[in-house]
Amino acid sequence: MSQCNKLSRRPHRARQLLAGWLAVWLTASAVVPGAADPAAVTGTTGETAVDSSVDPGNDSREVYSSAAPQWLRAVGQLRVPGSQYRNGATEHLQEDCSATLVTRLPRRAADTIITAWHCLANYRDLSRPIIFTLLPGQPDTLQREAFQLADGGGMHADWAILHLREPVAATRVAGLLVNPGSADPALPITMAGYSRDPGKGNGGTRLSFDPACQVTARGAAASDSNCLAHKGASGGAVVQLSPAGTPRYSGVISEGNGAGISTFVSVDAFRSAINLHLD
Repeated sequence: MSQCNKLSRRPHRARQLLAGWLAVWLTASAVVPGAADPAAVTGTTGETAVDSSVDPGNDSREVYSSAAPQWLRAVGQLRVPGSQYRNGATEHLQEDCSATLVTRLPRRAADTIITAWHCLANYRDLSRPIIFTLLPGQPDTLQREAFQLADGGGMHADWAILHLREPVAATRVAGLLVNPGSADPALPITMAGYSRDPGKGNGGTRLSFDPACQVTARGAAASDSNCLAHKGASGGAVVQLSPAGTPRYSGVISEGNGAGISTFVSVDAFRSAINLHLD
């Protein structure tokens, strides 16, 4: 595994300036001006569909398989139909992000997911459902419609909580317990999502995860890591094991550059909202 240089704490103003393009980079969006059916749209904005800046030999991620930690099954794909008005016409978009199934208690059905605010920023037509998919491409795949409960309202608080119209039984996929504290920088974290790179992410069709990266800088609103994530991983999970080995959901992926610098929002930053909406 390649080693990334430890990051120094970045000035808040610099984070604000970088936030916009970093979020777009991590979020895979389809844009078709005037399209009648956003759900049928696929692809990414701009001319470059996927990022290929990372040397495959330096890719520290792994691909989900039956041999991988089973808690990864709680990380799913999130498809969000959206629209925006530009140059006198409506553009229909489809945001392809990631989201994580969470729960308050173990061994009970879960109906709450967490993703990034910017994945929902263009969601306006409530008649078109947000779709959350667990285990895509697997024999036991399942889908649920989701609707928004709460969010941070901007890139300064890049989190969102959604409710599933039908819960997921713990016998199918167990939701992750939320970390009662915050990720310990002295211990490794795992960052997981549906990156759209052409390598291990396979264009967003496979769940990839960086299994042993580190928190490199902590902040009240967001924290930095040396985890590797590509566009499409926005809204994915940051997980740290407890001393007993229990996976704890510790944050939501927000920003990144695909080369070992990724930012996440710690659960501490929106714990009151989690406590309010988590059944």
